[in-house]
Amino acid sequence: MRALVYNGARDVSVKEVPDATIEDPTDAVIRITTTNICGSDLHMYEGRAGVEEGTVIGHENMGIVEEVGPGTTRVKKGDRVSVPFNIACGTCRSCNEGWTSFCERTNPTEGMQGAAYGYANMGPYRGGQAEYLRVPYADFNLLTLPPGDEHESDFTMLSDIFPTGWHGVELSGFRPGDRVAIMGAGPVGLMAAHTARIRGARDVFVVDQHPDRLKLASEIDCTPIDFSKGDPVQQILDATDGEGVDRGVEAVGWQAHDTGGDEHPELTLDNLVQVVKAHGGIGVVGVFVPQDPKSPGKAAEGRIGWDYGTFFTKGQQMGTGQAPVKRYNRQQLDLILAGVARPSFIVSHEIPLDEAPDAYRHFDQRDQGWTKVLLKPSA
Repeated sequence: MRALVYNGARDVSVKEVPDATIEDPTDAVIRITTTNICGSDLHMYEGRAGVEEGTVIGHENMGIVEEVGPGTTRVKKGDRVSVPFNIACGTCRSCNEGWTSFCERTNPTEGMQGAAYGYANMGPYRGGQAEYLRVPYADFNLLTLPPGDEHESDFTMLSDIFPTGWHGVELSGFRPGDRVAIMGAGPVGLMAAHTARIRGARDVFVVDQHPDRLKLASEIDCTPIDFSKGDPVQQILDATDGEGVDRGVEAVGWQAHDTGGDEHPELTLDNLVQVVKAHGGIGVVGVFVPQDPKSPGKAAEGRIGWDYGTFFTKGQQMGTGQAPVKRYNRQQLDLILAGVARPSFIVSHEIPLDEAPDAYRHFDQRDQGWTKVLLKPSA
């Protein structure tokens, strides 16, 4: 089968790789209809996440069930499904408590809980930027979708970024009527903004410097904050008569940078600590890693020198970590079907899998208009 393979920093290509097959009785094999390039894929693409050469990338996947193992009883051939990026066993303590992003059985990497498709340190599982994908524990993990091809561009967001944006808002302790500040108007930040609006936010401020992303924020009734035009904290304080916001969502991660392109891993955290009110909450779903030799200073060891003193003094709360997709995806599916949620508003490109290397270059360079790329392996 054809698949996108990581060859080294900023070098990916579509190659022939061994077919996805049933390896365990509880497996299913999915024919991929849509697979997305995720902002977190860029950490690997840039050589910043320790991914091994030869890895098939891709954790935002959906498609049609082609084959099931003898132990798979709920899911059947021909089902249209969304594949959560979490690979979870469904029976460990974390899974039973709803934290499928921290499954205790699926990742053999020492010191790591939680597994995913085609991602560094998240287990030996191949990704879905390919024609086919093996899904372990298929009955537990797969979300069955209405048949046909309607809502394809909405449903493809259910595998990761829509649940992840929702999770960021949830981690912040959000309540209807709250004001929210979101750092980053990439796909996850925009999904967090969409979530906050759906859930009844009073105001939503979205901070970025890219005009195309900020335009999308304004189109969903959020206030764009361009940090290239001035301190984003002061802009939000001015817009709220000095009050600030109740909740903040960090959707950038450790590669946050200033207008000149210099990295400051603490930048977005510090901004949120300053702009969120006393006893407010912050949800962090941007990726932070235990180590990255290319990061400045102690951030290379995963040590981020952020403003913890002010955070403590203001009595703020913070939640972090990868989204347990199954906690949210079923209700989000219902919201899409009801016309309440429309996560496809961020889609800029739908292209064949063979054009993925060029798409990665555009997305990595934040080229104007490249906000979300959907890959079509069968195109």
